Amino acid sequence: MAECAALQFVSPYAFEAMQKVDVVRLAALSDPELRLLLPCLVRMALCAPADQSQAWAEDKKLILRLLSGVEAVNSIVALLSVDFHALEQDARKEQQLRHKPGGSNGESILVSQLQHGLTLEFEHSDPLRRLRLALSELLAIMNKVSDSNGEFFLKSSELFESTVYLEEVADVLCILQAELPSLLPIVDVAEALLHVRNGEWFLCLSVANVPDSFNEVCRGLIKNGERQDEESVGGRRRTEALRQLCQMNPSQALSVRAMVVEECHLPGLGVALTLDHTKSDTADDAVSNLVSFVSGLLLGTNAKVRTWFGMFIRNGQQRKKESSSVLWQMRRQLLLELVAILPRSRSTHVPNDSDSDLEQTVAGYSGLREEHVVKASALLRLYCALMGIAGLRPTDEEAEQLLQLITSRPPATPAGVRFVSLSFCKLLAFPTLVSTPEQEQLMVMWLSWMIKEEEYFESAAGVSASFGEMLLLVAMYFHSNQLSSIIELVCSTLGMKVVTAHAVRVPVTNNLNATITGFLPIHCIYQLLRSRAFTKHKVSIKDWIYKQLCETSTPLHTQLLPLIEVYINSILTPASKASPEATNQPITEQEILNVFQGLTGGDSSRIRLRYNIMSQLLVLYYVLSYEEALMVNTKALALMQRKPKSYSAALMDQIPIKYLIRQAQGLQQELGGLHSALLRLLATNYPHLCMVEDWICEEEITGTVSLLRRMLLTGTAKKYSPKQLQEAFQMVPSSNTRLMQILEHLTLLSASDLIPYVEVLMSNMSRLLNVGVSRRIFQTVNKLWMVLNTVMPRRLWVMTVNALQPSIKLLRQQKYTQNDLMIDPLIVLRCDQRIYRCPPLMDITLHMLNGYLLASKAYLNAHLKETADHDSKQSQTISNLGLSGQTEAPEVTREELKNALLAAQDSAAVQILLEMCLPTEEEKGQDITTESLLKSIQHPALKQEDPDSCHVGGSEEKEGSLLSNLREVQCLICCLLHQMFIADPNIAKLVHFQGYPQDLLPLTVAGIPSMHICLDFIPELLAQPQLEKQVSALLLAFI
Repeated sequence: MAECAALQFVSPYAFEAMQKVDVVRLAALSDPELRLLLPCLVRMALCAPADQSQAWAEDKKLILRLLSGVEAVNSIVALLSVDFHALEQDARKEQQLRHKPGGSNGESILVSQLQHGLTLEFEHSDPLRRLRLALSELLAIMNKVSDSNGEFFLKSSELFESTVYLEEVADVLCILQAELPSLLPIVDVAEALLHVRNGEWFLCLSVANVPDSFNEVCRGLIKNGERQDEESVGGRRRTEALRQLCQMNPSQALSVRAMVVEECHLPGLGVALTLDHTKSDTADDAVSNLVSFVSGLLLGTNAKVRTWFGMFIRNGQQRKKESSSVLWQMRRQLLLELVAILPRSRSTHVPNDSDSDLEQTVAGYSGLREEHVVKASALLRLYCALMGIAGLRPTDEEAEQLLQLITSRPPATPAGVRFVSLSFCKLLAFPTLVSTPEQEQLMVMWLSWMIKEEEYFESAAGVSASFGEMLLLVAMYFHSNQLSSIIELVCSTLGMKVVTAHAVRVPVTNNLNATITGFLPIHCIYQLLRSRAFTKHKVSIKDWIYKQLCETSTPLHTQLLPLIEVYINSILTPASKASPEATNQPITEQEILNVFQGLTGGDSSRIRLRYNIMSQLLVLYYVLSYEEALMVNTKALALMQRKPKSYSAALMDQIPIKYLIRQAQGLQQELGGLHSALLRLLATNYPHLCMVEDWICEEEITGTVSLLRRMLLTGTAKKYSPKQLQEAFQMVPSSNTRLMQILEHLTLLSASDLIPYVEVLMSNMSRLLNVGVSRRIFQTVNKLWMVLNTVMPRRLWVMTVNALQPSIKLLRQQKYTQNDLMIDPLIVLRCDQRIYRCPPLMDITLHMLNGYLLASKAYLNAHLKETADHDSKQSQTISNLGLSGQTEAPEVTREELKNALLAAQDSAAVQILLEMCLPTEEEKGQDITTESLLKSIQHPALKQEDPDSCHVGGSEEKEGSLLSNLREVQCLICCLLHQMFIADPNIAKLVHFQGYPQDLLPLTVAGIPSMHICLDFIPELLAQPQLEKQVSALLLAFI
């Protein structure tokens, strides 16, 4: 704080005297120093002491004698004479008033309306009014601080800025805080003083007059501080204030630094305190406090501290070089220490600085001095940590001096051997230090010296293993291209994970595709993932992989799919059995959703351009592969007592899987093996999205005829909004023309352009069941539904099931979810019964039923594998009881129960569908029977009608009409039953053994081509004891 530069602060000598109540030392203070401590000394002399000893009585007399000649004591005595109880009551009333809405604009209780400025009022006021003025101003600042939500502000206050009255104001503040501690906690007062000018000076005086509060104030300021103090004005002011407090009490500076590390706040303060301590350190040969402190932060075991301090280094480099920057001061100090230990003949470059400390010392020694070897090793490890973990980019000065230190030739001691090994690994980890031909030649000479002197070092130093073995190992690893072994050697030597930490900071390749050749970062990451280097050293690679997946384009790069597979393996499988927690983190659900944002929004083209189709397909491949790998490895994970988190069903519902697969189908040549891999994953885990009829329907929708129809939709053609479609639905059934016109227009749109209309279409589908709606409208809605089914089937099915519920359920607003429908697919058939005689809507219902039956099978299979750990535990329990022969029983039982449930589910669906084929009482009254329908099959030359409307219930259908609603629904149901019987012949056998109305036998035999498979089990059916089943078997054989 530059505004405090001209003010006198409390000296360390004076603070220590106050802290120890050393009256002799206090008496030796000068008048200006004593003036700063008067509030505490006056209270000490006037208040009744707790110490009644004779020694304190003598000290008190000395204090009174010391104060007797100071004029300012009288004003402080007057301040202590007021009624503080009444003052506190008024202050609390004002606090309550300020907390009320609009209370801050009202009149103050403590201070009536001021006639003059605050400073002038303070000058002319009596002691009580002075206390009230200062208290009112301080409470206003504290109230604003509490309402600021951590945002820094600088409050302009005339009372705290007038240099003439600073001492008097400080006296008032110290007395207020001492007499009203519950109203004015010293930590809150300290926080408020940071927001006014000269606040640093007021803060130091307040703490000096209450020296026991030093640690409490420092901890409070650090706890409320910023994680990165140099990023904001408030952080820098807080750091300077705490730094000034530690200069007043230097014995506690390292304790305050420990608080900084503990809270992971204000890293600049920790470095600044270390720099202050280093300047007073006289030991030149020992490792400095700065090197020890920073090395401990970056090379320690606390990952949180390492990340926090690394962020301080990275953020500090983004700002321009400033002499006031703590990071710049730290780097200059480290460079000074590095230059100081370089041999005279090796220091060929002196940093450009006017500081006399950087002058080279006169020394004729050509090698590294023995007393400097340990310090040099510590500096090398520190610079490795700064560059590898914290991302420090060395300047030309630093790189030059580091290279000079690396190529220094130490004496033949164990420490010297260690230093050479560290230097060699430093070059392997950071080869960019060598940038010129001269430096390269220097390195060759140094390596030659290493080879030549290895035997001498080993014998002279008395060590069993010198750096010669390391050279041999590295040569062998390079020769056999064992990158992981080199990495492990460098990491173990440096005591840090430099290579992996450096790898995650390598930029991803923009627009990565197959046309980019050569050795790329993705190859390095792939090899490191395969060797499990990231998990071994607990370095997170998730963000890098996510960024690279988002930075891809067509054609597909061949390394991307293997990268995803090895990454998934590193998430699920630990690096070793000894450390089961050593795994990578999966990509978060929010990051996955960000890639697909806008795909299901219809008109969100701006958002859709953020990620291309290649990135979306790769992320989809990752999600599906992860879920499949999780399911396959369920038992192995259960044995390791690990259960990685699966992606939620809500996430999967929001990914437009079908749309992406459809897009990939047109890019098969550019996607390489990605399209086939996605189809395999889809067929395994989402069979309801791979139905054959869907692919056939897509061919029709994307065919030539559809393309020509869309060409009719010119730019000048009328466009209808979802709101207009809603208004047209509300006119049904009184007027169908407007709705028909809009629906016909929608058939010309592509599937993705239809998405904005889906909410309106689905929510109004139940309106179409009213009498009088045109058959053409039903057919058009059916067509639009099939088009939408190609891009968003799962969401569309849920919306449709909820829209077609009976009116009673709609009134209750009962909504089904995707999970509900997969658990119980028969919910689809619990719809409005009018749909049973509306063929276009029945076609949609049967399509959904077939899909959910397949989805239910996949869901139950996945559930069986996910809960396999129960089997493992049960088997373990059985084996513990000695029943080893029964270990397979639980798995077999669960599998059989699952198959029985699926068979019951399918047979129930078939039975319900068969019941729908029976004519209702009303249809029987019109003589529309199964026999008449069968006759219509046998006599197709009957006169056909072309009805204009679809009357639900068939009230105007004629006997024998091929186009009756019942006849059409029966045909649709028979087609679905044919597919189900072909897929699983056991369903046909189960249904016939259960039995169904004999009136339907002519229909099923004629309408289901696969009924011939029943001939295989007719003898078994005849052998049943029930007469009804025997009759059914005979009818089945002779029809």
